[in-house]
Amino acid sequence: MKPLRPLIAALAAAAAFSGAAQAQSADWPAKPITMIVPYAPGGFADTRVRLLARKLGESLGQPIVVENKAGAGGVVGTNLIAKAAPDGYTIGTGNLAPMAVNPSLMKEMPYNPQKDLAPIVLIENSPLVLSVNNELPVKTLADLIALAKKQPGKLSFGSSGVGGAHHLSGEMFREQAKIDIVHVPYKGGSLAATDLMGGHISMMFEMGYSALPAIQGKKIHPIAVTSAKRLDVLPDVPTMAESGLTGFESYNWQGIVAPAGTPAPIVAKLNAEFNRILKEPDVQKAIADTGSQAGGGTPEEFAAFIKSETEKWAHVIKAGNIQLQ
Repeated sequence: MKPLRPLIAALAAAAAFSGAAQAQSADWPAKPITMIVPYAPGGFADTRVRLLARKLGESLGQPIVVENKAGAGGVVGTNLIAKAAPDGYTIGTGNLAPMAVNPSLMKEMPYNPQKDLAPIVLIENSPLVLSVNNELPVKTLADLIALAKKQPGKLSFGSSGVGGAHHLSGEMFREQAKIDIVHVPYKGGSLAATDLMGGHISMMFEMGYSALPAIQGKKIHPIAVTSAKRLDVLPDVPTMAESGLTGFESYNWQGIVAPAGTPAPIVAKLNAEFNRILKEPDVQKAIADTGSQAGGGTPEEFAAFIKSETEKWAHVIKAGNIQLQ
């Protein structure tokens, strides 16, 4: 009978832990919740989250304290989320780079996105707009590809730096269109956008919200958007797929994640709250006005999305032999 005692003890401990976790989940939230944003204040990853955090706090009856923890392409802040206690009192944003790109781009990562983080919900997909400078004699994607093939190595595309959405979209374009174009990395997307308007670079995959003013002012010419369907704010601009590159989709996305091991009832509660908030008219408008698309769905769907994005960009990074400089 002695061999049974450790098993009985383990089962009793597991039952006690389960009961404690259920009691903890039932009382949640009993204090303020910290939401970590792995980027600096005021940017794409920060502005939207603050709107959602305010609404979530009003719904849950507890303050949501947003903390910006920038560094290493989002790795610093995302690692803090992964290493936090899985009690529902620390959550954060899971973004394209630290969740799906950096695992293939960096030689070492302090966390495993698919093992150390619990997906809660996709907040939004932000497509990019492929635009050219006004001096380039092209009007369509077919024109641009034809010109690039006629002048290999002559056309350039700008980005905010190696491994970002701007850069990887350009690399995927290079691969799928089978063209030779030169990557010009800048220390920030706004610097690249300025040079695009000035005619110093040929093209750029730019975030919709930042490209819109220049497009509306006719300072650059939009060629195509990287989403599966056209954007409401640019209804006359076709998608990359419509323009001939079937299956071409690229987004700078973000969602909500928690430390792995966060109790399932808390994950379910957060998922339900964010899905409800994302359907509110003012939130829908705020997202659409910046050329983005509202997310939503289940934690399982978000996990599958992260996996597919990781695989897609791993292929692009390998095919382009992309390395951090």
